[in-house]
Amino acid sequence: MNLQALVLCSDEKIVRVLRRVLNDLEITMEHCSDPEVAGLKLSRRRFEAVIVDCQNPAIAGQILKAARTAPSNKNAVAVALIDCQSDVRSAFELGAHFVLYKPISAERAKSSFRAARALMKCERRRAGRIPVEMPVMYQFKTNDSIELERTVSSDLSEDGIGVRLARRHRDRGPMRLQFKLPGSKQLIEAEAELAWENPNGQAGIRFLDLPAGTRQQLKSWLKANSPEGDEDDPPSRCKLTDLSLGGCYLETPSPFPVRARVELSMRVGELEVHATGLVRVMHPDVGMGVAFIQRTPEQRQEVEKFIHTLMESKGVIPELFVEPEGLELVSPDALEEMAEGLNAESAEDPLLELFEHKANLPTAEFLDELRKQRRSESVDEPETILPV
Repeated sequence: MNLQALVLCSDEKIVRVLRRVLNDLEITMEHCSDPEVAGLKLSRRRFEAVIVDCQNPAIAGQILKAARTAPSNKNAVAVALIDCQSDVRSAFELGAHFVLYKPISAERAKSSFRAARALMKCERRRAGRIPVEMPVMYQFKTNDSIELERTVSSDLSEDGIGVRLARRHRDRGPMRLQFKLPGSKQLIEAEAELAWENPNGQAGIRFLDLPAGTRQQLKSWLKANSPEGDEDDPPSRCKLTDLSLGGCYLETPSPFPVRARVELSMRVGELEVHATGLVRVMHPDVGMGVAFIQRTPEQRQEVEKFIHTLMESKGVIPELFVEPEGLELVSPDALEEMAEGLNAESAEDPLLELFEHKANLPTAEFLDELRKQRRSESVDEPETILPV
């Protein structure tokens, strides 16, 4: 099944370019020139992307808000068409994930839409629910004295699991889950929360920040059992320009948006390190700043080992590939807690501090600050910035 994109634009030249680019990327385009018609379509159909001309910011804001409030389109990737770089911040404030500068060229549009398409596939996969019945054990953390209760699942997705409960629960706090995927002997243990429950005993449980190994196991099972069989886009190759224990800056013409969660594969010589990160800074057509999500000392040691190996390699260019894991993959509370942790780390990491306090600078000014920071830091201190 092709990805679906709704386009609100009255400029026929732009529409022709977008239609050609989206068609090449196997994205079906639904064109509207009337905002009311676009709003109606968003309320009745599901789209993986919403592309809006921001010539009238008020109308663009209304359409993007309509997408976020429509249950079937709340996770749609939003793309804003803007006149110049000075409009970038306004477009992001309206809720856009990506921007395209006018006049729209086919080459630049295709580059941006490669990153957008990868996210669109992630979001469609995450939203997809596969019917499955399997035993599930659960316990609310507020009732530690109560033994694990047993239920049966009804469906499963990357974000959560549907279950049938024998009785209603007043708790809405954190939960512990245990289950085994059909055909697997490995027990999955997950932090979760009760998202909703109806009088018929049906309930939805939302996963809270699954460990990387568990998330990958779940993704693999869902992909193998999905009727659509949608293939993920290959990882994007990026140029690593700055690296610290807390994060990195990557040059790429197809950066992912702020608050996208990404998986990084960094290789120098025989050493390869995998890391999970959160995009904190995004500069269209230029690059992105990624903060590592390091939950264990082992993860931090892996990055430190990579930095030391890179320093000793004497000019060897490292290889780095990035692929998205989705937008706001964790719950809002967990995302806020994660951001607070990253902010606390930024006080000791100049690169993270730059992401935190200079993210709103225009692209040229931010890159200039990045260059100044490279010159001011010694490469003999791996806990700071390593220019690559």
